[in-house]
Amino acid sequence: MTDEGQALRLVELLENELLRRRGPIDTHNAYYRGDHPLKYASPEFAKYHGERYRDFSDNWVQVVADSPVERLTVTGFLASGETEADRELWRVWQVNGLDADSQLGFLGAVTGARSFVLVWGDPDDPDMPVVTFEDASQCIVGYEPGSRIRRRAALKRWQDGGEDFATLYLPHEVWKFSRPLQHQDKSPQMADVDEELKRWRPRELADEPNPQPNPMGVVPMVELPNRPMLVEDPISDVRGVVAMQDAINLLWAQLFTASDYASFPQRVVLGAERPMIPKLNSAGEIVGKQPVDLDKFMVDRVAWITGKDARIAEWQAANLGAYTNIIEVAVGHLAAQTRTPQHYLIGKMANLSADALLAAETGLVKRVEEKQLWFGQGLREAARLIALARGEDRKADALRSGRVLWADAESRSHAQMADALLKLKQLGMPFEWLALRYGLTPTEVADVVALREKEADADPVAEITRMMAAQPGPAPPDGDPAPGEEPAPGEAA
Repeated sequence: MTDEGQALRLVELLENELLRRRGPIDTHNAYYRGDHPLKYASPEFAKYHGERYRDFSDNWVQVVADSPVERLTVTGFLASGETEADRELWRVWQVNGLDADSQLGFLGAVTGARSFVLVWGDPDDPDMPVVTFEDASQCIVGYEPGSRIRRRAALKRWQDGGEDFATLYLPHEVWKFSRPLQHQDKSPQMADVDEELKRWRPRELADEPNPQPNPMGVVPMVELPNRPMLVEDPISDVRGVVAMQDAINLLWAQLFTASDYASFPQRVVLGAERPMIPKLNSAGEIVGKQPVDLDKFMVDRVAWITGKDARIAEWQAANLGAYTNIIEVAVGHLAAQTRTPQHYLIGKMANLSADALLAAETGLVKRVEEKQLWFGQGLREAARLIALARGEDRKADALRSGRVLWADAESRSHAQMADALLKLKQLGMPFEWLALRYGLTPTEVADVVALREKEADADPVAEITRMMAAQPGPAPPDGDPAPGEEPAPGEAA
């Protein structure tokens, strides 16, 4: 049993680590949204053009982050020792809206280096736990020393209205705390008051105790790390993109400036004085001279040149193609470093064959499969937590060594997929396995199986004929040529 002082100490430690992580998370999320602070190559450029391009960004971070997420689709969960995906787990998944929210969780992990899944029982519906994906800026999991799996505690911290809230999850209890929201502008007279307000206090709720028991017996929050390492923090997919993104934005700003000032030939008049016109008073008398409005000459496309030595020279237009070539090289580097297909970034496709397109996306497919591996471990533990929240201890134990079912990471046409599945069918693979491979969810597979059985009951002869046609023919006896095969030389036809 943890007392209040120990719980507050854990909250303090976890909150400090969470605040340390917030900087990179906020930066990467801002870059994903296209909020890029423009970096300048010189103070002079920033002085004259800083405001002009302040809100401009050529956002490649979003493409890099979205490309693997769009291929990360969970289709079911399979417990150890079972041959069919668990329909009850899938029902919990869909009731909680996780077929959509899981995409938000995966995107949060790709940009913020990690995301979390929180599972908690619903007292009003014991068979339907509440499952939510949580952002890395609000949650943190503490592990036992020397372990990356055994969870010691978890914290969720958020703001609502004028208060900070924190919930501490321990294996056998849950603590809830709150405190007034601290403001940045503080007067010296309020220093003592602010120090007092910093302290978390137990949040008293009328309908539940604080702390309340955790009947699951484990910390109910799971981490989904993105590109984890043995001793360092997980790595965001956009971390290495930020520097190249800044360079691309600067190149565009320089290109726009060159386009404004030097994209047209510039002409200059040499050896002539600036044209002057008489300056008249109200009575029409000449009282002096004033220079000609040269802007009017630019609009009227008329030049007034005086002086016997006057001549016209010309500056060539700037070569803007040099900028676009460098930008294309930068985007190519970005594609190689992040294993994002070139046609995702450049948008050029020249009659690529199916095999060429498949080869071009190999890096992205492997990147997605790596995420399926690491996210799958966390999601498998989340499925175990769902079973524990429902009081299904035996299923929870089987799910520890179960697996998560994913949609195919490769992008194939329906013709390619159908051909591959037909060949697998001829090798003897069962229909339900093929249907899952095709990308159907366990619920959809069960519906299709029921419809097949209904069709077989309605027309058994057609079903038997179809099954016989799908089976490969028997091999010919030894020594006999296969149908359509020519006999070997010297053999009788």
